[in-house]
Amino acid sequence: MKSGSIAHAALLSLLLSGYALADDDCSDPVSDWQPRDTLRQQVERQYGWSVQRIKVDDGCYELKGLDRKGNAIEASYSPASLRLRTLEIHFRDDGDARDYLGSPLTE
Repeated sequence: MKSGSIAHAALLSLLLSGYALADDDCSDPVSDWQPRDTLRQQVERQYGWSVQRIKVDDGCYELKGLDRKGNAIEASYSPASLRLRTLEIHFRDDGDARDYLGSPLTE
């Protein structure tokens, strides 16, 4: 009886984690997508980022590059609205997260 409860809990956990991961995907119709170059120009102009690559991952634009201080960035954007969905910043040893406080990225 106890092993059945453990198996049930494990299955439920797997199902719920799969549901949470599915929520990270973008579902914009391809006909509504804006060009990648538009996203590149937007982030270079607004934030001073240097874009190294933009690819499609799970229906979202995934951008990799460097911010204006040389910190590595990974960002995910909705391809239709070009709305920021996720942002990861890998700070250099002298990097400072305070550079991002109060910026449009954190609002």
